This record gives sequence, structure tokens and C-alpha cells, in this order.
Amino acid sequence: MIGLMEDNSSWTALSVDHVRISAFNFGIVSEPNDEGKEFPLSLDVVVPDDILERIFTFLPIVSMIRSTAVCKRWYGIIYSSRFLWTHMLPQRPWYFMFTSNENAAGYAYDPILRKWYDLELPCINKSSCFVSSSCGLVCFMDNDNRNAISVSNPITKYCKRILDPPGENFPDYSTIAIMVDRASHSYTITLAKSKQVPEDYVQWDFSLYKYDSCSSSWVTAVEEVFIGWRGGDDSVICDGVLYCLIHSTGVLGNVDSRHSIIMYDVVAGPSKESLMQSSIPVPCSLTCGRLVNLREKLVMVGGIAKHNRPDIIKGIGIWELSNKQWQEVGRMPHKFFQGFGEFDDVFASSGTDDLVYIQSYGATALLAFDMKQKQWKWSAKCPVSKRFPLQLFTGFCFEPRLDITA
Repeated sequence: MIGLMEDNSSWTALSVDHVRISAFNFGIVSEPNDEGKEFPLSLDVVVPDDILERIFTFLPIVSMIRSTAVCKRWYGIIYSSRFLWTHMLPQRPWYFMFTSNENAAGYAYDPILRKWYDLELPCINKSSCFVSSSCGLVCFMDNDNRNAISVSNPITKYCKRILDPPGENFPDYSTIAIMVDRASHSYTITLAKSKQVPEDYVQWDFSLYKYDSCSSSWVTAVEEVFIGWRGGDDSVICDGVLYCLIHSTGVLGNVDSRHSIIMYDVVAGPSKESLMQSSIPVPCSLTCGRLVNLREKLVMVGGIAKHNRPDIIKGIGIWELSNKQWQEVGRMPHKFFQGFGEFDDVFASSGTDDLVYIQSYGATALLAFDMKQKQWKWSAKCPVSKRFPLQLFTGFCFEPRLDITA
């Protein structure tokens, strides 16, 4: 089923076949023969493939999905044409929202048409998972079994379970990130694990593993021991560099700086200095942080902590990292901050291109921030309803594509 929300107050469930039904009426031209008679001729016959490709580049992704059901020729052009996907108009990232208390079924939001679509995720049957996305592919890691990692395309439903990673089977903290090569469609996955050294409150083992889709194998990239710091559950790859958010354990008295960022060059490999030596402090005291890749630049969405109350959130800010210096891009206006109702210490946030999504774990309201226009805007109302007070919601964004598989 695919649900389409036609306005802010109602939505209608439509079958997949309904969505894929051709909305195109072929025009008829007349071609005289030798006897003066005319035979109807479909425009599709006279339009060459390269012209069709250029026409398809102007369509939103939903219209392209419908177009694949018109005929085999259109299906083949849309799924196989490299020109189409490299020259098409930018597709704004979709946001997939689901409840954390049930399975992984939920709704995907299209910001161009401002509609929600009923969508079931392939590969996973639980909502408790770690997620990372890049160039149309989404990587999932099961929270209960962190050796279970899958890569899928949510639009085509194609899914692949990759080889189990090495290292600790039951780490205290884990985070994954995926990087897709837009030319070859090969991808790299990084998995960071952190576990407290037994009977030691100061030291934490930190290990980083790297998966290459071309060789279908894992390698151990980094093994270090952090003192007074531990790994977390948020990371992202930007322009070939992995950024991980780490947390202070407070045992060394470093309570003023509760978070920091460590970096690892996924392409060049490890450097001579340790990860902690090149770490970057966050711009201010934060309750939590989310790392986002926007046009291969690192952007952080952070919950700004109250003075002398580092566990209480008073606002949300957005910063961009440039030459290891943070530049504030925007701060959520108070009216939007209040619009979430009771805002928890943590929230979901992700983005692609120039769009950042922010969602409270305790509500279905979805707010978008446009980095170029510096504008905040609510999405259309999500059809998900909150059925009990402690029900939680989460989500992630991905780039809708038909041409890429795992």
C-alpha cells in the first residue's frame, strides 16, 4: 500500500498498482500512406530514446516510478540510463518516519510534492536499528544483533545482507556510516565500536572497521584506547573523511566539554597521530548532537544546553565545519522549538543536499531547514498518530533513486 496525503488533514490509501498506473495519454498523429489513408501512430514511436531521457530528467521521482509501468521501453530507459540520473533535476531528500515501538513500517515524506507515502523497509523487521544513507542506498544495523548489517534501496526494495563484521560482538556503543561512489556505485561502510575496559572506569577500547563492496570484505582500520572519552552512536562520512561524535565520561573532570569530534580519512587510511590528538571540540555545550553530510561538508545539529544544566535543552543550533572551525548556520526560532511540544533531550536529525530534517522523538511533527534560503518550514502533517503518551518516533532521510542497487 502507498498512502498519499492530499492535504494537511487527511490522507488516502492507494494500492501500488494505482500509483504505478500510467497517467499519460498518448497523442495521435496522422501519417498518410500511398493510398491517401491515415494510420494512427503513437508519439512514443517517433520520439527517440535520447529525447525521452531528457524529458524524464524533469520528472519528480514519483512520476518516474509511475512511468516505469507504461511500457518496457520506458522501464528500460529509466532503470538503465546513466545520462538520465546524472542530468536530472535535483531530487530533494525524502524523510522516513516510523515509531520506535513497532516494526520498521512507516511513512516517507516527499518535500517536492509535500506528500507522505506508506512504505515498508526491506531487510529489517525491527524499528530498533542504526541507520546511515548515501546516494540512494541505506545501511541498517540491528540494535540487538550488531553483526546483522544490510544495505538496501528503499524505493526499489532491493536489499543485501553483508558479511558479518569482525571485532567485539557486544560493544557498549556502535555507529555505522556509508559512503557511495556516485560514478561506480560501489560503497564503503565504516563501523565504530566502543567498549569499556573491564574494571576500569577511565579507559575505553575504540575500534574502527571498514567494509569495501568491491572486495566484499572487512578490514580493521583503527584500534585505540581512549582515556576519559568513549565512542557514541553518531557518525557520518563527508568527502572521504569519517567523523564520529565521542562523549566525555566525566571521570577526568572535563565536564565543560561533553562532546568532541574525531576524524579518520577513509581513503588515505590512518595517520601517524592518534584520533584523540586531532579531535575537534564542539562549538558549545550540547545535550546531544547529530552529524549530517550536506554536499560533502560536515554539518552538526545540536541541542544547546542550559547554563549550569548541561542535561537540559534550551534550543537547537546548526553549525558547519570549515577548516576545523565551526560556523553557525542557523538557530531554531523559539516558535518552532515550542511547536514540538515537550522536547526531549534527544531528537532525530538527518539531511542531504541543502535540506536538514529535525524531529522530536516524542512527536510526529517534522521540521525542515533549507541551508541555502535559511528558512524553517513544517512538513505536511504526517498520517502517523500518537496512540499512547510514551510512544516514541524516529526517522532518517535518504535520496530517492531507481538506478542504484547494493
